[in-house]
Amino acid sequence: MTATLVPPPNPVQVLLKSSNPEIRRLNVRETDGTLEISGRVSCYYLKQMAQESLRAIAAGRRIVNDVEVCR
Repeated sequence: MTATLVPPPNPVQVLLKSSNPEIRRLNVRETDGTLEISGRVSCYYLKQMAQESLRAIAAGRRIVNDVEVCR
């Protein structure tokens, strides 16, 4: 029996699958040890939702949340 390696999910694709259009417009920059989220949302809740959606695929990488809340 052979094991099939599944590539890790793309962080950009994770945000694009969100049901919220504001989260889909955020940017993600990926480096060896970090995932950096940036952009603007209308409330703190959406900022946290974006961060938590990436946490599931972070795989030990640090998440830097530079999302700005603009009311």
